[in-house]
Amino acid sequence: MLIIALEGPSYAGKSTAIRHLRHTALGSRAYVSDCYVEHIAHRDDIPPARTDSAAAQLAAFERFMEIEAIRVAEATASGRQLVILDRSVDTLLAHAYALDALFGHGVHHQLRHRLKTLPFLRPDHTLYLDVPAETLHLRRKTAGHTAAESEYFLHEAGFLRHARDYFVHTPRRPVTQELTVLAADAGPDEVTQAVEALVGFWAR
Repeated sequence: MLIIALEGPSYAGKSTAIRHLRHTALGSRAYVSDCYVEHIAHRDDIPPARTDSAAAQLAAFERFMEIEAIRVAEATASGRQLVILDRSVDTLLAHAYALDALFGHGVHHQLRHRLKTLPFLRPDHTLYLDVPAETLHLRRKTAGHTAAESEYFLHEAGFLRHARDYFVHTPRRPVTQELTVLAADAGPDEVTQAVEALVGFWAR
């Protein structure tokens, strides 16, 4: 089984690329999974992006790992040899890494230890969509989401910096076996084509 994950900040273009892949020959032969939050029916049940304590961060991790267990079961039951993920467990670790840096929760190492006891899909390849903060803010504004939710923790400068550091700068490697960084500040068509080309190359 070949597992490929797309990672990157919110509004980087992951979900758009995943939707595109679903309608390609690659998508037709793959088990494709949406982002964790898309598996939660009610918005109020989604753990907060900004947790106020280590306990809350640990609880959020456990909730998302319940979804990861479902992903594992569904991917296995599908019998598909190609798995494409919109975010992986590295998202959960990157989030904890950022909150540890910002608020001192001190849970990142605990989550890594806990991960060893839980079923999860370890990507063979992770494609990190790298987008400047200014472009992310513009995309969110263009989508019409800034008026309804002016405070958006996932786009705060500190969070973006530390979450990106987890993937591209931290001395402790992400879970994925191989990480590729793709500059994704171009238009959506160009980004989705680049993603499709890379996924297609890995899935040959």
